Amino acid sequence: MPLTSPRTIAALLSMTFVTGLIDAASVLGLGHVFVANMTGNIVFIGFSLFTHTSVSLGAGALALTAFFVGAVFGGRFMTQRGQRGPHAALLLEVGLFFVAGALAAQFHGLRSLLLIAPLAFAMGMRNAVIRALGIPDLTTTVLTLTVTGIAADSSLAGGNNPRLARRLMSIAAMLTGAALGALLFARAPAYVLLVAAVLEACAALSLVQSLAPNPKQP
Repeated sequence: MPLTSPRTIAALLSMTFVTGLIDAASVLGLGHVFVANMTGNIVFIGFSLFTHTSVSLGAGALALTAFFVGAVFGGRFMTQRGQRGPHAALLLEVGLFFVAGALAAQFHGLRSLLLIAPLAFAMGMRNAVIRALGIPDLTTTVLTLTVTGIAADSSLAGGNNPRLARRLMSIAAMLTGAALGALLFARAPAYVLLVAAVLEACAALSLVQSLAPNPKQP
């Protein structure tokens, strides 16, 4: 099955939705820290270096470090395990999501810094997997280039808007995930991560199945 099959695209859009949920939970529940968007963390760390702000240097540094290590592991899975690489990496990612969700439920909230490391590590692994797949406009975490592509490839810029629908769906997925994540956090903060873990498990399973070679094809 080709990487751009509808099932693959749907799975990646679902992961983009989960990113919105996860970052809503981390920003609202763990303070000024992202576990998926490292650009935001680097900016937050910069804010905290020379001025007194409510931004936690430790939280941002922990998230950045865990994400980096997770990406290293994800890269090794993709380079050393062949076709089984995405399966193993995504399985570990989903497992870490459930660990974080269980911790949040145990603590009845999202205030513990213990949640930052597994979540950021998991997102680092996922980013390494998605990067290796190299599917255009479906990074599942970063939308800056997506928005740039919509503008730079538009008819106003003399382009023909390639993959416009995919780009718009990616933006909509993360926006909707963030909005619903904030709503769920306001009502049941301890369970945001468990919901995200279940959805990520479904998306990862669908992605792995969509990437599996079709035995009927020569």
